Amino acid sequence: MMLSPDRPWGQTDTETLLDTLTVQCGSMAAAHAGGEGKARSGHVPALSREEKRRKRRATAKYRSAHATRERVRVLAFNVAFAELRKLLPTLPPDKKLSKIEILRLAICYISYLNHVLDI
Repeated sequence: MMLSPDRPWGQTDTETLLDTLTVQCGSMAAAHAGGEGKARSGHVPALSREEKRRKRRATAKYRSAHATRERVRVLAFNVAFAELRKLLPTLPPDKKLSKIEILRLAICYISYLNHVLDI
């Protein structure tokens, strides 16, 4: 955010631009609102798709739902790794492996099984 003597504190360039566009295009927007040519009560500038998305994502309900979805996704991801881990031979069998180690071991095991089938 840039500050200048002619701009009030906290007002960004986009806010200034939106105010300018609203003043210039306000009469056209009011004429097209509802198709009846009646002006809306109060002055509410139209939000862009990105601004609507940002506003929606800022709500506590959205954040809570997003966090829940993320927890479910991570849980499913971890279950898939656990299932893959059970299929891989290691010594000792209960050895703890990282996710990257599980993937590398799976690649090697698949290569080995392909080699056995080719013989």
